[in-house]
Amino acid sequence: MRREERVAAGLSELERWLADQIRQGIASARQSGPADWDDLAKRLIDAQAPGVAGIVARLSGHLREDDWPERLLAEYGLVHLLSVAYQRSAELTPELRETVRSRVGFTVARERVLAQPPIRDVWDVIGARDEIQDRLISRRVWLHGRSTGRTALILTFTPVGQPVDPSTLTTLVTGAALDADVTFYPGAAPLRALLAERYGVATPAPPAGVTVSEVPQLIADALAGDPWLESWPVILANVTPTNTAATDEPGQAWMLADADSGAALPLHPAAGVPWRLLAVSGGRPVTVATEWTPRGMRLLTTWDEDHRVVIL
Repeated sequence: MRREERVAAGLSELERWLADQIRQGIASARQSGPADWDDLAKRLIDAQAPGVAGIVARLSGHLREDDWPERLLAEYGLVHLLSVAYQRSAELTPELRETVRSRVGFTVARERVLAQPPIRDVWDVIGARDEIQDRLISRRVWLHGRSTGRTALILTFTPVGQPVDPSTLTTLVTGAALDADVTFYPGAAPLRALLAERYGVATPAPPAGVTVSEVPQLIADALAGDPWLESWPVILANVTPTNTAATDEPGQAWMLADADSGAALPLHPAAGVPWRLLAVSGGRPVTVATEWTPRGMRLLTTWDEDHRVVIL
């Protein structure tokens, strides 16, 4: 059996499982516990659909959240959409088909990515984040092109206990700038990329940002290309950290507010009190590099009055 057939069979089993969950009611998820999801995830790995398996394996984590019924139902809808999209991939545009295959777990050869048309620009390294998952350290480095306005994600994986790729520690340092070609992975909302030809370093500078009011359309356009996005880079200009509550306790409603319009975007609930951003801002508007997520903005970096980068 070819891999495509094994994946299709695994997704058919997933569809039956999802139908059972909806038929039994969303409350049954807490009664069955995480073992049910773990077993399904293992079967999806056997079916060579690791991307879908990863989504399913993370579902049980939502049970610890206050709004778990809404979160779980939304995730069920997204994984169902991915399953149906793969099974009807012949009806999709080539770009969306690439996105779906990537989300399911098909990899793209490095040589194929480097063969894509390069985009040369001065790329500012606006932030980085390390996460540990399945005994792998994933390093996400965000780039922003000064002339093109494009954003790019350089993603590397390192087994826990092994040294991180040294190039991400020396070349892709937050606050650095480099003149380079970047080639993007194929997809309907190109974001992940590889560094190709490098021409030299450039003088670091705070990047241009967007207003808070522009963010909803920016995210809507990204989700139209890839509905399964979990994060998207956003550089906000002229914002100040503010709290809608009367106290500064962790978990309160911290926002990034536009200094002119007052429009605001919430920070991720896990962000806590943004002490470092408060110190840099001192009440004045600043530029902040963030990651949009469905639960709120995650802080990456900001720039002080002397245009020096400050990691948040």
